[in-house]
Amino acid sequence: MRRRMNVYFPPEMLKQIADLANRKGLSRSAIVEAAVASFLSPDGSDRMEAAFTRRLDRLTRQVQRLERDVGISAETLALFIRFWLTITPPLPEDAQSSAQIKGRERFEGFVETLGRRLQKGQSFLREIPDDFEPRDDSQFDNHP
Repeated sequence: MRRRMNVYFPPEMLKQIADLANRKGLSRSAIVEAAVASFLSPDGSDRMEAAFTRRLDRLTRQVQRLERDVGISAETLALFIRFWLTITPPLPEDAQSSAQIKGRERFEGFVETLGRRLQKGQSFLREIPDDFEPRDDSQFDNHP
């Protein structure tokens, strides 16, 4: 047996209830009853918490992957810069102009290659396994 209960809703909420009832082909009472039942259901909050937990877990994994990728990128760049500065001798004044021209050509080629790789969805970071074991990199630290 159903009993009548009078409740008051803000006009905008009444409009939303009526719109939903019309779209679903249900009575307004059925919509309100389902909402209250969901609110009172003990496993309703458990389901929401489980959904939030899954989303947070996924976001945590994504952030960890980003941290890993940024760390690899920073270490790669730092290692390259250290290596390049260590082995590249200074140029005499008369060779600097042609070296700058050649450097611009090489950089343009680099940017084109990078653009093609990114366009194809290729990524150096994807080639590195997630569970790689660090090795002793001291061989790179001993350059003159």
